Parts: sequence; structure tokens; C-alpha cells
Amino acid sequence: MEALDALIGKIGAFAWGPPMLILLVGTGFWLTFNLRGLQFTKLGHALYLALIKRKEETDQPGDITHFQALMTALSATVGTGNIAGVATAIAIGGPGALFWMWITGLVGMATKYAEAVLAVKYREVDENGEMSGGPMYYISKGLNLPWLGAIFAIFAAIAAFGIGNMVQSNSVADAVEATFKIPHWVTGVVLMACTAAVVLGGIKSIGRVTSILVPIMIVFYMAAAMIIIIIDIAEVPSAIALIVKQAFSPTAAVGGFAGSTIMLAIRMGVARGVFSNESGLGSAPIAAAAAQTKTPVSQALVSMTQTFIDTLVVCTMTGLVLILTGVWSSGKTGAELTTIAFQAGIPGGALIVTIGIILFAYSTMLGWCYYGEKSIEYLFGIKAIVPYRLVFVLLIGVGAVAKLSLVWNISDTLNGLMAIPNLIGLILLTPVIVSETKKYFDEN
Repeated sequence: MEALDALIGKIGAFAWGPPMLILLVGTGFWLTFNLRGLQFTKLGHALYLALIKRKEETDQPGDITHFQALMTALSATVGTGNIAGVATAIAIGGPGALFWMWITGLVGMATKYAEAVLAVKYREVDENGEMSGGPMYYISKGLNLPWLGAIFAIFAAIAAFGIGNMVQSNSVADAVEATFKIPHWVTGVVLMACTAAVVLGGIKSIGRVTSILVPIMIVFYMAAAMIIIIIDIAEVPSAIALIVKQAFSPTAAVGGFAGSTIMLAIRMGVARGVFSNESGLGSAPIAAAAAQTKTPVSQALVSMTQTFIDTLVVCTMTGLVLILTGVWSSGKTGAELTTIAFQAGIPGGALIVTIGIILFAYSTMLGWCYYGEKSIEYLFGIKAIVPYRLVFVLLIGVGAVAKLSLVWNISDTLNGLMAIPNLIGLILLTPVIVSETKKYFDEN
């Protein structure tokens, strides 16, 4: 077992290593160039469609509204990465890592936009009358490479059991036991019941729940972070200056912080940024394909705001709390570091982080169950959907009580490997993305 764990660890190091991170971010720059910086020039319009208009006419093809598709995608990305991932990046790479998370988020918005354009353009109606789309479909239909689409679907279907399931339930069980002294198995049973009540109803049920749950959990977490930031508002300019300065200069050792090179800051910022917003991995366009929309571009603009909200807003707030409270250099890391920061910032801060972990992880399970079931449907048809959902729910209980080092390594590796076929699709189908974009803005 140790040998297998070591082997998977080596594959994972490649999957999330510098070459892959360069490819992910490089694709974002490539798409930014070809789309003429659309994520900057059209961000206001995109936020209007996502948060103000919220939906197109309900007679348009699709299963859920613009807003529900966005919230389903956000449910899967706004998760423990926003709490633990940011803390890990700063604890290892220094405050400058947050700057590189911003860069990853900014170019990642173009990637997210491109994924959604292709997802809607190449989506299909399945035997249940529901939309099916995502990288497996646009790789298969757009590039005529069904075998490569199948590889993506295999990676996604299996990765969902780990990164979107057992790892999440284990994180919740740990947090609940530490805060409320509730045994892991009890948490597992409750999570199984709550997840089953939603996912067994399919995407319409998931969309309804996430459209209520996700805004509440994001506002709850952001409100607590904003209180801490406002308390130290006079220090915010110097905190931002520190972030920018240390993005381009080594960070000296201080307190429990061992020091960091520029390259380490870049690597941690990019890695945690990509891991948090999932731009380029190919997961979010599966939800985008279900949206009620008459054009691929209108949903793509909405999908683009997912990365903006996840990285440029939520991750930034976590990072500022860590820096303003001064605990980033304590030598702690992960969720523990964020918990210490919130507790130092406001009374009851530790409880807020625990509740945040519970809500973020639960919502992640809802989103990833849909990603997994659509991937398994591509491989085996609609008959595989219900069995997949049942297995997914059962594994939540297993994850709550299991030791997960091997599970984490496998799922983390497959999550990274998903990006390879997806990025091939995005790069080779760039002319289609540009053409659809030009047609939309010429007509609107």
C-alpha cells in the first residue's frame, strides 16, 4: 500500500507540477489574447447577467437558470480551498503568493469563459430530456476525438468520489468533532442523508438548493471577513503593498515562517489559485451546459464570474484576514491557520470557520456529484446515473470515518489529469470560441 501511495504521489506531483501549472496559466493567457481581454472589458456586463438579470427567458433550452448554473458551479469551487488553500499558499509562499493567485484568477476567467462557450455549443439532450455537456462532449464532437473525451470522463467520474466527496466529508467530520465533540460516524450519516435528499432529485433539485445555499454561505463567510478587515482598515493599504512587494522579492524568515523565494511564492499562488477556482480543469462547464440559454456566450459570461467571485473576492478576503491579523507567519498552515486568524480577529471566529467548512464542503459534494454523474452518463448512458448517485452517497459515510491519504492522492492526481484533455480541447477549438464570441457581440 505504501508503494502504491508513493507511485500515486509521483504522478500527482506531475499532475500539479510546474509544467502543468504553466500549461494551465499559459492557456489562460492564450485565450485572453485571442479574446482581446474580454474578462476585463465585459466583466460589468457579465456580473449584470449573473447577479441582476439572473436568468434568460424560461422557454430557452436548458434545465436550470443562468443563476442556478452559476451557483451549482460555485458550490463545487467555493470550498475548503478558499479556507485551507489560501492559508497553505501564504504559509509556504508568503504574502506574495496571494498576488499570484490574483493573476491566476484574472487569466482563469478567460479559460472559464471559453469552457462554457464550448459546453453550451456542443451540449446534447439525453434520454431523460436533460442537457448533457462538458469537455467530454466538446472534445468528442468538436475535435472528433471521442476516445479523448472518454479519458476526461473517466478521470472526472473517479475524481468526484475523492476530491468532491470523501475528502470533503472527512474535513467536515474533523471540524465538527474538534468544535462540537460529535463522532465522525454521526457526521457521516447526517451528511449522507442531507446529500441524498438533494442529489437524488437531479440537476433541478441541485440547482434549487445551491441557488439558496451558496449565496448564504458566501455572504456569511465574507461578512465575518469584512468585519475583521474593517476593524483594521487603516492597515489594508500596507497589507496590499506587502502582497505586491513580496510577489517580486524573497520573503524573509519571521516568527514561525521559514522564508520564501519568489519562485515558491509563484508556485504556491498559482497552484492554490487553480485548485480553488478550477479554471481549465473542465469541471465547471458540465454545470454551464445545463443552463437555460439561447446563446453559448451569454452563459459563458455568467460562468466567467465564478472565477472572479471565487478567487478575486473570497480568496482575497481570506488572505487579507491572515495578513491583517499577523498570524500568517505563525508557522501554522491550512484550515488551522485560517481558524486562528478569524479567532484573533473577532470573538467566535473559530466557530465561523467551522461553519464555513461545513457549508463549503457540503455544497462541494452537491456540485461534484452532478459532475461525476454526467461523466458516467457519457461513458455508460443514463442507466448508470442512479447507481452512481447511490455509490456517491454511500462513500460520503466512508469518507467521514476513513483515513484518506491514499484517497486524497488518487483524487488529487485525477483532478489534475482532467486538465490535459480539456486544455487540448480549449486550445484546438479556440477559433470556434472566438467565432461564437464575435457573432454574439456583433448581434448584441
